[in-house]
Amino acid sequence: MRITSKGQVTIPMDIREKLGLLPNTEVEFTIDRDAGRITKVNRPGHRSRGREIVEHMRGRATSGLTTDQIMKLTRG
Repeated sequence: MRITSKGQVTIPMDIREKLGLLPNTEVEFTIDRDAGRITKVNRPGHRSRGREIVEHMRGRATSGLTTDQIMKLTRG
């Protein structure tokens, strides 16, 4: 793997998936002797990407159906 002129590298998809590195995930770089380490940042109280999506979608339904009616439709 090569580093671009901007200092960028592409993290292989299997590694991103295994570590849960989604777009906009914050990471931290540290040096351990002659090696570098990338670590996913977990900040207490920080909203995850999933939580932000749920909050964004909350209250946006326009069908006028109740939860029970939607569940009945999805379960056949």
